[in-house]
Amino acid sequence: MADQQTESAVRAVIDEYAAACRAGSTARLKVIFAENALMSGYLGSQYLCGSTAPFLAYLENGTPPAKAGTPYTYEIPYLDCAVDVASVVMKEKGFMGMDFTNYFHLACVEGRWLIVSKTFHVDAVHS
Repeated sequence: MADQQTESAVRAVIDEYAAACRAGSTARLKVIFAENALMSGYLGSQYLCGSTAPFLAYLENGTPPAKAGTPYTYEIPYLDCAVDVASVVMKEKGFMGMDFTNYFHLACVEGRWLIVSKTFHVDAVHS
């Protein structure tokens, strides 16, 4: 069982993820993902699996993080920590015109909490 300070540190990483996504800042995202982080999930019927590179490249190529008329919001319905590892469920609405459910795993590496994996699913597409 983790203490409140650990939970706050993990929540801060997810909050930073949301802020970086809202801003479309790949520089900020690169700081919170582990260098060898894995990302997998479904975009429609297409299963993607690999590094964070395609996600970051998509944002770097000017893809707008928020579509006009679709505000970006998020919530964290689940967060659990076990000393130096954590699991978080994050629900995003309005990111790149879509709603996502994200499953994050984090680890405290050399005193810093980093996202080591993200699995995602598109829940809705806004036209």
